[in-house]
Amino acid sequence: MALRTILLLALLALAAQAGGAAATGEAPDKLAPIVPGQVKLTGWLGQRVEANWKNRLLTVNLEERLKPFRSPTEKDGWSGEHIGKWLHASALMWSYSGDDALRKRMDEAVASLAASQAPDGYLGTYGPQWHWGGWDVWTHKYNLLGLLADYEATRDERALAAARKIGDLLAGAFGDGKRDIIKSGTHVGMAATSVLEPVVLLYRTTRDPKYLELARYIVRACDQPNGPKIVATLTRTHSVAATANRKAYEMTSNLVGLCELYRSTGDETYLAPCRFAHDDIVANQMYITGGTSLGEHFQDPHRLPNTGAVSENCAQVTWMQLAIQLVRLTGEAKYADTVETIVYNHLLASQKPSGEALCYFTPLVGQKGYGAGTNCCTSSGPRGIALITTIAYTLAPDALAVNLYEPSTLDAQVGGTKVKLAQRTTYPVGGTVDIAVDPEKPAKFGLLLRIPSWCRKYSATLNDKAVEGSAAGGQYLKMAREWKAGDRVHVEFDMPATLVQGTDTNEGLVAVRRGPLVLAFDARLNPALSGANVSPVAEADGTVSLAVAADPDGAAAHALKGEAWAAAEDGTHKKVPLLLTSFAEAGRTGSRFAVWMPSKDRLKTVATSPFTAAKESWSREGNLSAGIADGDASTWRVTFNGQKRDEDWFAVERAEPTTINTIVYAHGHVYHDGGWWDASKGKPRLQIKKTPDGAWEDAAAIDAYPDTTAADPKGLADGKSFTVHIKPVKVVGIRVIGAAACGDNPSQNFTSCAELEGLMEKEK
Repeated sequence: MALRTILLLALLALAAQAGGAAATGEAPDKLAPIVPGQVKLTGWLGQRVEANWKNRLLTVNLEERLKPFRSPTEKDGWSGEHIGKWLHASALMWSYSGDDALRKRMDEAVASLAASQAPDGYLGTYGPQWHWGGWDVWTHKYNLLGLLADYEATRDERALAAARKIGDLLAGAFGDGKRDIIKSGTHVGMAATSVLEPVVLLYRTTRDPKYLELARYIVRACDQPNGPKIVATLTRTHSVAATANRKAYEMTSNLVGLCELYRSTGDETYLAPCRFAHDDIVANQMYITGGTSLGEHFQDPHRLPNTGAVSENCAQVTWMQLAIQLVRLTGEAKYADTVETIVYNHLLASQKPSGEALCYFTPLVGQKGYGAGTNCCTSSGPRGIALITTIAYTLAPDALAVNLYEPSTLDAQVGGTKVKLAQRTTYPVGGTVDIAVDPEKPAKFGLLLRIPSWCRKYSATLNDKAVEGSAAGGQYLKMAREWKAGDRVHVEFDMPATLVQGTDTNEGLVAVRRGPLVLAFDARLNPALSGANVSPVAEADGTVSLAVAADPDGAAAHALKGEAWAAAEDGTHKKVPLLLTSFAEAGRTGSRFAVWMPSKDRLKTVATSPFTAAKESWSREGNLSAGIADGDASTWRVTFNGQKRDEDWFAVERAEPTTINTIVYAHGHVYHDGGWWDASKGKPRLQIKKTPDGAWEDAAAIDAYPDTTAADPKGLADGKSFTVHIKPVKVVGIRVIGAAACGDNPSQNFTSCAELEGLMEKEK
């Protein structure tokens, strides 16, 4: 998001209030974002934002990001995207913090990029013979975004000059009768056409019409027969799953660009598909925690498994950007509700609370895979966290809107009057909000308080008197008056915890939501329990009785104490103490967690494995890492690493021995190049370990496993379960082992596992 653009739009809005008008055909924001330096966040969000710039942006290896530009030799790949993403996030965070060390790093990065730029404006990592292939336009997109954000924050003319050179190069290379931009990017061209966003920002920064014409060409190119047809398809079907190849990150990036183009032209054709996409994602593609996508793609409606490649960080950040754009352009609170859901849950769940590491995918059940290395998602996450500072409050010509409730201060101008606002709140754990409004002189303007869509009951007072008027959840409560220094607003949001019944892929499961937070079971807080074996106790009306408790490790105060049902050995239920925490804080130390837990009824019918949530291990670290002891056979782990191995295995182990007479193995998935066992070398075997230091012993072969070969899976279905009965034996571990398959690529092999369980079944 461009800082100078924010200021420009705010000035346009003020001009309109004074009787002026925006440029012909433009659509100024109805709620303009604030400049980050106007706000200081001092609560939980503030801690996460501070960790973002201190422990991530200030510590990443800039040389690693800049080196590929000095000697461009790549022919594929996207190593060039990282510096632009870093500059974008850093510009927002420097505007917010004023940190000298961060500014110094930004200046060094801009100087290095400017020195690496070719005379014709090329600023990529590809060798000359490979220009505009693969992800080359994509790299220029992020360089444009980063350079423009840097210029608008610092007024460094080197950044603007480099950005203009990129714009001129793109305008000369692509267009009607020139190179086809669709052929210059992956995912039906969407990777290349997503350059639309910074191209429009460059136009608004410079007012050079050739950049606006380039933007219009990009949209026309999308509707070519070989293009993704984003506008046409969303306008016709209102479905992201019916659009292009469903790739979530690239598609939402294009939608953010369409919002920018609408802002510059006022053409509703560009805004409508963005609205349709938002509503479709919320209704059909959004996890309860606000994230979206599985395996980086939109899926069939409501296919939202809780483990595996859940909510790519890149996709959820651009999804958040789209919602922010719609808040700005429409002034509607429902889009700010979407921002709140994403921020308080999936976005901050993807960030390690200390800030230095982030997740690529963030499952709702399992463990968080924080990583401090460089990849697309660890580069995208800091951008999303930085954007919080722009949307906590927004400004209309004659009003100030409160979008996020957080201890904070704001210095802004509303209708030409300087206003200081201070917010004290227990949010998001509590519903008490106190706001001090102090204009420098008495002034008439509106204060818009977002009433969250989850809220069914609230009260609001102004200077201890009830506020006139009301607003439903998902709307703004509007308080228009002449404000004076010393005015005080008090709001109490009723914040009961409620039990959410799962549907579709979550049939038979329940989750707990309290206010803006989705809560989770965390093994760190419940060492004697498993999230797959307990069900939160709820009242007849669906409410869950919870009390704020202290976190034993001193984490953010999101620990809430209640009760859960657990299955007793005699088949009845017993109540046990339960501690829940926010999804954003759950699993922060590597412990297993679960947003979705079994319903009480499901506890009656599902045989509980004593190995559920046990320690998992495998022969090779693969490229897909779902739990194999999480009770979810719809997701799987693989041993694929591009190499060959004589045998592969998956194992689960517990600390204390337990007696079993049944072992269940569930196959994962058949890929073109493997993913199953090669039974021609012997049926896969089940092994047991009797003591923690003992050896693995063969217990049985999976005789019912099909007669597969290395190249032929013999019709093996995803999630196919194989149950093997053995003599009762006391064990601490179970393992499945065998020869892996190679499919159509004999230079490697691998296999997969969805579930591995050990049970003590009663004799029939």
